[in-house]
Parts: sequence; C-alpha cells; structure tokens
Amino acid sequence: MSKTTTKREKILWKRQIPLFLMTIPGCIYLMINNYIPIFGIFIAFKNIDYGKGIFKSDWVGLSNFTYLFKTKDAFIMTRNTVLYNLAFIIIGTVMGIAVGIMLSELRGKFKSKFYQTMILLPYLLSWVIVAYIGYAFMSNDTGLLNNTILPKLGLKPVSWYAEPKAWPFILTFVNIWKGIGYSSILYLSTIIGIDKSLYEAAQVDGASKWKQIRNITLPLLKPMVIMLVIMNIGRIFNSDFGLFYQLPMNSGALYPTTQTIDTYVYRGLMQLNDVSMSAAAGLYQSVVGFMLVIIANSIVRKVSSENALF
Repeated sequence: MSKTTTKREKILWKRQIPLFLMTIPGCIYLMINNYIPIFGIFIAFKNIDYGKGIFKSDWVGLSNFTYLFKTKDAFIMTRNTVLYNLAFIIIGTVMGIAVGIMLSELRGKFKSKFYQTMILLPYLLSWVIVAYIGYAFMSNDTGLLNNTILPKLGLKPVSWYAEPKAWPFILTFVNIWKGIGYSSILYLSTIIGIDKSLYEAAQVDGASKWKQIRNITLPLLKPMVIMLVIMNIGRIFNSDFGLFYQLPMNSGALYPTTQTIDTYVYRGLMQLNDVSMSAAAGLYQSVVGFMLVIIANSIVRKVSSENALF
C-alpha cells in the first residue's frame, strides 16, 4: 500500500514540475522588485553620505520623516492625496461594476471582444502619451477645447494649465477613463463565472433585468468588490505619479490641486538630491497603507466575516 502511495506521489510531482517551472519567472521578478529592496529600509533612518558609503553613513533616527510634516505644503499634499484616492475608489468602483455588467450583457463574440479591447486600450497607454493627448485638448493656443468646442458653446477660452479649480474634475475624469477598462474586466470575469441557471430561474419567476442585477449579480460580486476596495485603501496615501505629474505638465500654478505626497517627494529629491528623505516618505506611505488595510479588513470581518481577506 505504501509503495502504491509513493508511486502516485511521484507521478503527481512529475505532473506539477511544469507548473513550478512556469512560476520561476514570476518568483524571480517578485524577489528582485519587491523583496530585495526591503533591505534598504534602513536608508530612511540614515543621513546618506556617499563619501562614507551607505552602510557607514550616520544614523539620524526619525529626522528624515519630519520634512514631510514641517513643510507648509504638508496639509495640502496630504489632503489632495487622500481626497483624490477616496474619489477614485468610490467613482471607480461604481463605474467599474456598471461597465462590467454592461459588457456581460453583450451578445456576440466579436462585439464582446471588440468593446473589451477598446475599453482596455487607455489602460495600456503610457502616461506620457496620455499627457500629450490632454495637451492636444487643453493647449492655450492650439487646443481642441479653446479653439473648437468652447467657442461653439459661446464660452471664453480657458487657460487650463493655469486654472487650478478645473483640475480636480480633469484628474478624476482622466483617472476613471484610463483605469475603468481594467477594473471592469475584473468584475466581468466574476460575472461570467456566476451560474447561469440562477438567471434562468429568475426569468422564469418574472424578474426584470434590474431585479436580476440587484438580487443575483451584485450580491455575488461583493467578495470581489470588497477585495479590490481593501487593496485600494492600502494605497490611499500613494498617488499615481504619471497622473499628477505628467498630465498637468508639472505646472507650478496647479500645485494647490495637483500636489500629492509622491510628486512632492519627487520634486524634493530632484532639488535636494536627498535619497534618505525619499526613502522615509516611501516607508511612511507603506506603513500607513498596511495599517489601513488591517483596519479595513477588521471592519469587514466584523460585518461579514466570509468576505474578509484574512
């Protein structure tokens, strides 16, 4: 009996070898990109002197963290980072679910693949390309808005890159436009996996399409929604650098509404060339994000334990 069991285990092991080999590139990427840099955490607590070297530089404790809070822009950049991310989470989740449901209602393989590809295309574009697309619309001299659309509506041209009030709407719109394809396909993949017999039974009972969505689709989407929201909450103190730096073309007049922690740290690094302060900011964002994930998951566990991540 033991010989038979050992033989089966060897056969199963041989079958799994190709699967393990397929995971090697991903594991190598994670080690190089995610785990090896962890050893650099100590840089956040040192005053890096390239003459002495990284390991022999002086320890300065928490002093590298103070510049984030002592600056007069501390409130502005923290407010912008948090509020933008809250708006992105709420609007992005609602829009992603809505588009995912609409995609699932498409009939015909070609039509479904076409719309999925088109809606995913913006997500694949570089922020540099998106920034120049935005410039083509918002340029003061040659922009489509100032030269075509606004005059037809009887409105005066707007200096978009010097008008901070307009940018909360612009940044939110562009973020949703660029990211909705990815999030909607995640929700679509969950919807496709729902047992079709549930919808067939609902139709037999006379349930309308809206009732089917409300009583079948949305409840079964809840685990995916919760998982994605918790992951996004973990990045609430981070911002998409391309969105807040590239799209506004680094315009100083827009700092009141486009300055975030990431762009502030980048500008500080470029001006001061202080790696320690940048490392401290990154560690601060990671620790706060981790704490927020734990808190959000604890709340979900109390409300609905089966949908908690851990």
